[in-house]
Amino acid sequence: MLEKIYPLLAYLKYFLRKEDRHSLQSPFSFKVYEGLKKNLKTNDDTELKALRKQLLQNHKKITIQDFGAGSIHLKEPIRRISGITRHSTSSSKFSKLYQYFCSLTPAQTVIELGTCVGINTCYLAKTTKGKLYTFEGAEELAKVAQNTFSNFSNVSLLIGQIEITLPEFLKRPNKLDFVLIDAHHAYEPTLTFWEQITPFLNEDSIVAIGDIHRSKGMEQAWQTIKDSPSVTMSMDFYECGVLFFKKGLKKNHYILHY
Repeated sequence: MLEKIYPLLAYLKYFLRKEDRHSLQSPFSFKVYEGLKKNLKTNDDTELKALRKQLLQNHKKITIQDFGAGSIHLKEPIRRISGITRHSTSSSKFSKLYQYFCSLTPAQTVIELGTCVGINTCYLAKTTKGKLYTFEGAEELAKVAQNTFSNFSNVSLLIGQIEITLPEFLKRPNKLDFVLIDAHHAYEPTLTFWEQITPFLNEDSIVAIGDIHRSKGMEQAWQTIKDSPSVTMSMDFYECGVLFFKKGLKKNHYILHY
């Protein structure tokens, strides 16, 4: 029961503390936020909306291996693709948000931890200029995702436990431009992922972390990460948090309406 109540209590705190554009203290943060709001209004991708609709109408059952905190709503290992899409995939609003922040980076090397059914992957692929590497632990879910983004040639899917596949991937000399951490949704793995990617970030990188208010552990992870010395600005949109590393910014944490 607490698992379902905690996000509601966290949302109430977020709602009471969230700010608007007038709270933004630098021209950079103001420009980024205004661009995000404009993107939400103008970005109407009918192709990806249709793809999401197809997945919501796909009632095929698959077996899911949960390597992290698992779904709040779906507890059984055998789940319908429609249910996974409805309960475990970002809304189109936040898929657009991830795409927007990815577009603010060079987007040569993009990684997504937690592919799910591949919807966010498609949004990211559309703005990735180089290569998008997406990581998924559940094999049957990875097969669904592979079909979802089959039309994108710039996506590489890495299947297997992310604790194993990510360190192996990072052995390559890479500079990470955009990273979406949307896997496991628990304190320890989130911090581990963060520590693993940190050496490959630079001042033009942006990192997004999903479900930062899902649990006390995730809130603690978010607090620790946003307080890291390398982070110069962070934005909390309740459903996710976004981190910046640009030099010359006065360190600020914003809780923003979206």
